[in-house]
Amino acid sequence: MHDVSAHRLSVAPMMDWTDRHCRVFHRQMTRRAMLYTEMMTAPAIVHGPKPRLLDFSAVEHPIALQLGGSDPTELAQAVRIAEPWGYDEINLNCGCPSDRVQSGCFGAVLMERPALVADCVRAMQGETDIPVTVKCRIGVDEQDPETILPAFIETLAGAGVRHIIVHARKAWLQGLSPKENREIPPLDHDLVIRMKQRFPELTICINGGITSLSQAQALLDQGLDGVMLGRAAYHDPASVLIGADALWGDAFAPDALAVIDAMRPYIADHLAQGGRLHQITRHMLGLFQGKPGARGWRRVLSEQASRDGAGLDVIDRALAERHARAA
Repeated sequence: MHDVSAHRLSVAPMMDWTDRHCRVFHRQMTRRAMLYTEMMTAPAIVHGPKPRLLDFSAVEHPIALQLGGSDPTELAQAVRIAEPWGYDEINLNCGCPSDRVQSGCFGAVLMERPALVADCVRAMQGETDIPVTVKCRIGVDEQDPETILPAFIETLAGAGVRHIIVHARKAWLQGLSPKENREIPPLDHDLVIRMKQRFPELTICINGGITSLSQAQALLDQGLDGVMLGRAAYHDPASVLIGADALWGDAFAPDALAVIDAMRPYIADHLAQGGRLHQITRHMLGLFQGKPGARGWRRVLSEQASRDGAGLDVIDRALAERHARAA
């Protein structure tokens, strides 16, 4: 049974960041938050190395697979392929502004083609019993969000979508880089709150510019069903993920050292299979963000984790360096 409450807090899909190692690391800090894969394109899943793209650890549940694409048949095929992996949700990306994405006609450009999105969603739903959700922007380019967003949501609801995550910024498909698109278009949290009031029967979650648990709680208090954190969860994970389970009334809140200890067996297993330390520790650099000794921790991991043969002793050295600097 799908637990909608898992979306009270989620970590956004972030290209090159939220891979399986990152998600296992985040899971040591929160047992409840929904985790998302990086966006994977439907063609990559249909034609590419499936286990490498789709494998994840059981510890990562609840976990959503985010797909990019605009061909209903191909998206349905990708969902059919992914089905045996046992994801908890499939999410269609209608928010990514990258040029690479536009040329394939998916991501934010789909905000201009709601009927096509509805076709995509219906095709995806035909291949799975788990929820198919959509992540979108409030609009693109010259669109007026006040009219476009409710119409877009209404079209999705008509296609059977019950759950929408809204990144509360426009995407500018011309003239702004993907990075600028995450920072320059102004945030409009109030518009997303109004969408929840207008569509009370839908699960509406908000994304964009949320950097603290207190901010997340304030948005939940205004009636939204969930809050999705992106860069804050990556760059300063301890401050937004440790203690996040209190949003569910759960006291789970390990300290940063306990998180590292919980990662050790996972790292040892990865190394034993021929993996490299850096593939995991690159996601752990921000663990002590803003705390004494954080720079020492980051420096040792950055310099030593990618060396041949780097093992768990590098983590011990990084902790010792942090301790020495913090003393």
